[in-house]
Amino acid sequence: MKRLLNASLGTQLFVLQMVIVLLTVACTATVWVSHTRRQLDEQYEQRALAIAESVAGLPGVREAFDDPHPEATLQPIALSVQRATGADYVVIANRDEIRYAHPNVALIGQKLSTDGTEVMKTGEEWTGVQTGTLGTSVRGKAPIFGVNGDVIGLASVGILEQTVAAELADALPPLIWTVFGVLVLGSAAAAFITRRVRRQTFGLEPKEIAGLLEQREGVLHGVKEGVVALDLDGRMTLINDAAQELLGDVGGSLDELPNDRLKDVLAGDDVGDDRIVLRHGRTLVLNRTPVEVRGQHRGWVVTLRDRTELIRLSHQLDEASNTTDMLRAQAHEFANRMHTVVGLLELGEEDLAVRYITESAGGQYATDIREQVKDPTLAALLLAKSAQAAERGAALRLADDACVDEGTLGDPHDAVLVVGNLVANALDALEDEGGTVEVCVRTDLEGLHVRVSDDGPGVAADLAEEVFREGFTTKAAQSGPRGLGLALTRQACLRRGGWVKVHNERGAVFTALLPRRSG
Repeated sequence: MKRLLNASLGTQLFVLQMVIVLLTVACTATVWVSHTRRQLDEQYEQRALAIAESVAGLPGVREAFDDPHPEATLQPIALSVQRATGADYVVIANRDEIRYAHPNVALIGQKLSTDGTEVMKTGEEWTGVQTGTLGTSVRGKAPIFGVNGDVIGLASVGILEQTVAAELADALPPLIWTVFGVLVLGSAAAAFITRRVRRQTFGLEPKEIAGLLEQREGVLHGVKEGVVALDLDGRMTLINDAAQELLGDVGGSLDELPNDRLKDVLAGDDVGDDRIVLRHGRTLVLNRTPVEVRGQHRGWVVTLRDRTELIRLSHQLDEASNTTDMLRAQAHEFANRMHTVVGLLELGEEDLAVRYITESAGGQYATDIREQVKDPTLAALLLAKSAQAAERGAALRLADDACVDEGTLGDPHDAVLVVGNLVANALDALEDEGGTVEVCVRTDLEGLHVRVSDDGPGVAADLAEEVFREGFTTKAAQSGPRGLGLALTRQACLRRGGWVKVHNERGAVFTALLPRRSG
């Protein structure tokens, strides 16, 4: 038994199946033999009873009971009937159960070895199995009635058990061949099932399968990246802890998801690598890969990576880059002005140099911005965007009613994100050089109000909502993810209970409200 428990899965399956087959065949054969034997007993009982009734009904038998020596008449009749019917014995006895006829002549005149009182008293036939002088036999007993209808004796006919057993043995060969055939087929089926199980389990043993399952659970729930497995019907068959945290409650099927970008990427409607999806304030990168097993397509695996912090750092880097570009442009312009002043001085044009310096210093744009936008981070952003616009041949103008007091923004990250993305989008929308982008930022008790307008072609009415969807862009294909700035802007506003909208005047006009943070 210990060796069987330590055997391979295939061996255990084969042995267990063969045990089941053997038990089934043995039980079936036992039931069949028992049923057949019972049928044979009933058949021979009825046969013996019919012979006994025919003997008891013979007129010569009744009349012989009135003779001084009935055995002289009844013995030949009993032997004749026995030979004619094939019965093993025919016995005739009187009411006192004294034999008048018996295959063993020496027993004539002696009392019956089995009880016949019931037949004598009730006058009814009896069948059953009894053991007498000749051995165990199937018997049938019938009463013999006199002229007056009284029971004057009985006729007992028996067929020995060995005769019934011999007939049963004659019926066994078909059963044996059937059992043999069932065993052969059962063995073949067990071998087929065992081989199929081995193939489906790749020859792995239960301990190995359990180990792989434990390893899979450990890996899936231990990795920091989210993993979602989808079957061919769009059901989520697996989702690890990281994916659950990133996606939240997404149900068990794609049909339960709202019709947004997440559903498009998971369902494969939005194809490509590193698809950007915004979910619960996070910036997620999704990749969808088909899964094939033994050359057949079984579903998909979608991996999710949280790139929120990376996107934030990327925007900060862009802001730093813009500031650097602004400083570079100003340094270059300042160097040109200094060269001009030095040249005028060398030419002795002191008055002209003074007038040039005065006129150059008249562009107090940075000072104006600092006076209206007292928050240094937001002011620096607007200066950088102004320099960027100037390099493109455009102009960025701050509205006269712009006013942001220092300390009213709190953490300026969201404000910089919203204003920076809206201005960048407006600059990209300018088709020709010389365009203008007007920015109005002001704070009140509600929070930060932003208004950015441009001289571009505007936004089509049917795209007023679509432009805020992540991945949407009207720009030519470029490297890196596109169509993310406006989506991040809306996400930042909605996260704080605000809003962002777009309408057309001369060009597109984006307005947004970024409420103050509670607490």
